[in-house]
Amino acid sequence: MTIDVYSQYFSADLVFDGVPRHAAIVKLTSDSAAGQIRYTASVSFFPHNDEEDYAVSFDAYFEKELYSAAGRRSKKREAVLMEELPAVIDELAEDAGGVVLWDRPLREARMG
Repeated sequence: MTIDVYSQYFSADLVFDGVPRHAAIVKLTSDSAAGQIRYTASVSFFPHNDEEDYAVSFDAYFEKELYSAAGRRSKKREAVLMEELPAVIDELAEDAGGVVLWDRPLREARMG
């Protein structure tokens, strides 16, 4: 079962494949199956050419595995991963040549 523990849209800046991206969706995702749990952090940059444009293009998608082990979801573990999430996303964005503008959210956070 795959669940987005957290997801939120932010203003962002990245040019990828020659296309300017002005927004990003940031996620902390859990994936559990057969007694295993895996958490990943991801950021997907997309054009967001106007206020209504939330068509996420997945060509500028970057992900990092944060945790993988036997077990199940843990609120305590998720709290720790949420604290680490901005730094991990900043690293992913920087490696791609972009930036997530944390002080400019486009929508409220969704928690799962």
